[in-house]
Amino acid sequence: MTPARVGGALAGRSGRAAGSGWRWAELGLLALAAGVGIAAGLPGAALPEGGLRLTALAPALALVAAAFAIHVSLGWRRPGADQRILPCIVLLMGLGLALSQRVAPALATRQWAWLMIGLATLAVSTHLPYELRVIQRYRYTWAILGIVLVGVTLVAGRSAVPGGPRLWLGAGGLTFQPSEVLRLLLVFFMAGYLEDKREILSAASLKLGPLRLMPLPYLAPLAAMMGVSLALLTAQRDLGAGLLLFVICLGMLYLVSGRSTYVLGGLALFVCAAWLLHHEIAVVQTRVAIWLDPWSDPSGAGYQIVQGLMAIAEGGVIGAGIGQGLPTSIPAVHTDFIYAALAEETGLAGAAAVLMVYATLFLAGFRVAVRASTPFRQMLAAGLTLGLSVQTLIILGGVLRLIPLTGVTLPFLSHGGTSIVTSAVAMGLVLRIGDEPR
Repeated sequence: MTPARVGGALAGRSGRAAGSGWRWAELGLLALAAGVGIAAGLPGAALPEGGLRLTALAPALALVAAAFAIHVSLGWRRPGADQRILPCIVLLMGLGLALSQRVAPALATRQWAWLMIGLATLAVSTHLPYELRVIQRYRYTWAILGIVLVGVTLVAGRSAVPGGPRLWLGAGGLTFQPSEVLRLLLVFFMAGYLEDKREILSAASLKLGPLRLMPLPYLAPLAAMMGVSLALLTAQRDLGAGLLLFVICLGMLYLVSGRSTYVLGGLALFVCAAWLLHHEIAVVQTRVAIWLDPWSDPSGAGYQIVQGLMAIAEGGVIGAGIGQGLPTSIPAVHTDFIYAALAEETGLAGAAAVLMVYATLFLAGFRVAVRASTPFRQMLAAGLTLGLSVQTLIILGGVLRLIPLTGVTLPFLSHGGTSIVTSAVAMGLVLRIGDEPR
């Protein structure tokens, strides 16, 4: 081994040793997050004659115990991992559990179970003794697997309502949403592919009118994977997932190349696709119409958006108080409109605080990407974080009527098992990348 390599190895080991002390910042933030989550559940555990039903707090306490166990394991196995990510996730999970118990009590136990599974998968993805090169090496396998799952859903999938889109696969009472898995697996594919072709991508030697792109033989695999994925999601009428994948693709292309050409070309394709979908698919026409004027049909197609906006307005600055609002009047409040329920009961103050938590979480993820030791790890951390941040912006934009409403979940807060697990895997990998020696 050369002296330079020996020095680099020693520097990496000493850096990890220096960071192997107790994670005090994470411990303090985790205690705060646990306190917020438990406090949010207190109104639901209160007895009419006074006192508390401790059994009602048991799910939140179990969630907190699991989070502290992960904290201890990070100090032991991943001391260099970012100390803000886990507390942010636990705070969002605690609030999501309390809101689920409030607005959908019949689903609260299932939501708690998915949250516990999510924490377990976060720990597994952070601690498994495998090399991240496995993700890079089998990039085509991940993409094909995700596409096959979505394709099978078209044929053998389940619908939440009779005649609705088939978005779920499963047997018995256990189901999952393949489009959520596809999002994660396509980030794996894109991180591996773009890292391998980053020099060709940056050179952009192919001229197509005013645009400069990478040569077609190198662009074709990426275009094929994304094109097939978007076509399947469109056939499923899962337009929110399609929009999310499209933005992730453009974002990662820009991050690796630094060329606005890809973004401008992508935006042109988006405008054309949006125009075509609006003219050919009735669901898109309805969503755009109620986005522009939900009060034209406040008791019909616009009912959900109108009720959500009224709930947000009722919250005012400090909210009606946990357990004091009427969020159950909003259809699908536990999935699409959980943020409206939060805003009604905690007001502008609570809603803004949750936005700050999301901002802290995503900035921490991008910071990990910037500091990652290899280009592949940089692309993987950036893509995983970008996916969750864009997903958050899409659903918040729909709830606040900034864009047409789409059917994606709010990460870690909304009800939805597949979303919780895939989001936890994503952030677990980001934690792992953050611990890798530079």
